[in-house]
Amino acid sequence: MTVRNEAAFLLEWLAHHRAVGFTDFLIFSNDCQDGTDRMLDRLQDMGEVTHLRNDGPYDQRGIQFTALKAAEKLDIVRGADWILALDVDEFVNIHAGDGTLPALLAALPRATAITLTWRLFGNADVIEFEDAPVLDSFVRCAPAAMFWPWRSAMFKTLYRNDGIYEKVGVHRPRSPDKSRLDDAMWFDGEGRVLSQQFKTRRIFSDYGRSNYRHVQLNHYPLGAKESYVLKADRGRAVHSDHILGVDYWVERNFNTETDTSIHRMKPLAAPHLARLHADDTLQNLHRDAVAWRKTRFQDLMLKEPFRALFGRLLMTPPSQPVTREQSRQLVNYGLRARAKNDSTP
Repeated sequence: MTVRNEAAFLLEWLAHHRAVGFTDFLIFSNDCQDGTDRMLDRLQDMGEVTHLRNDGPYDQRGIQFTALKAAEKLDIVRGADWILALDVDEFVNIHAGDGTLPALLAALPRATAITLTWRLFGNADVIEFEDAPVLDSFVRCAPAAMFWPWRSAMFKTLYRNDGIYEKVGVHRPRSPDKSRLDDAMWFDGEGRVLSQQFKTRRIFSDYGRSNYRHVQLNHYPLGAKESYVLKADRGRAVHSDHILGVDYWVERNFNTETDTSIHRMKPLAAPHLARLHADDTLQNLHRDAVAWRKTRFQDLMLKEPFRALFGRLLMTPPSQPVTREQSRQLVNYGLRARAKNDSTP
């Protein structure tokens, strides 16, 4: 995983995936301002993760690809039984058996690769960032069968590290040994055997049907509207020159159904989360990261591109009408920005 300015969410993500059954975590950080890198240093000292700084220079394909190229050379990757590349806003949600990785692998015993299709969880009209679990805060999502947009059917691949694929990819393993592709058995989250093209190039599942019977990937790309402004400020790990706007928001903000199935893992995740929060250093770093996010949002409201983005988000459906208090806040942000810099309209 690659992260930047995500310390406020990291402990919940780590505890959940420990509960699911992942045993080894390789996390790259780059240019963190909120203490994410220091939190990962502490987690490494505790034996929870392997942390590497990814401070550049970067491959022409971006920050995330640079990290993946470095990962391929490491013993933690070379010695892994199974590999999955994730982001901090993605949570593995297994429906098979008791919700753990062993249960998933038992349900699909012939699989050498399993596609974990995104299920998009929308903003649910949450405006302010709060220090609350992501999995509790956002339970509204897209329906199981989606016809548009195509990104709603994108997947990440859990694959056996058996030498068929040489390189780790963002969505799928890369550089296959073509002489061994007949040995690869790809299954989707529904349990269907996938066609040959999935072995070499596909990054999205077929549309218009459920892909989730055994496993889905809960994807929380938006968060609170305040958090989305910070996401735009942070930039993207793959396309770092692409500025996030309302178009990205609209293509991912689906709130038509409710899905709380991932909550059954909370009792298993709770001891892991309690252990992490019991460490004074981690607790302080988490608290500081939460404070940093609140301060950073206020600072961004003094900059017109981010203030304009936040104003548009407040008016983007599904939404309640903008209140007088919200309108007053936006005006005040503008006045403060103008006082700071007279050139700001």
